[in-house]
Amino acid sequence: MSITGYRRPLTIAAAVVALLSLAAVGGVMAIAAAGSAAPVWMTSLALYGLPLAFLGMLVLVVDAVVLRRRK
Repeated sequence: MSITGYRRPLTIAAAVVALLSLAAVGGVMAIAAAGSAAPVWMTSLALYGLPLAFLGMLVLVVDAVVLRRRK
């Protein structure tokens, strides 16, 4: 089964958001360990990025199940 249409861009987007979010979590932790406050954009990316990436992957999994049941 090959990834076609909207699935490949959604997979790439979810992976990029997940990686950026994990980097933001690490950045927030490093800045907090230094005794400072992280910027709002970094904190927001850390808080909302991973759930957004997981929702994107959930859409892909549900789509794959639906596609598999159709065949």
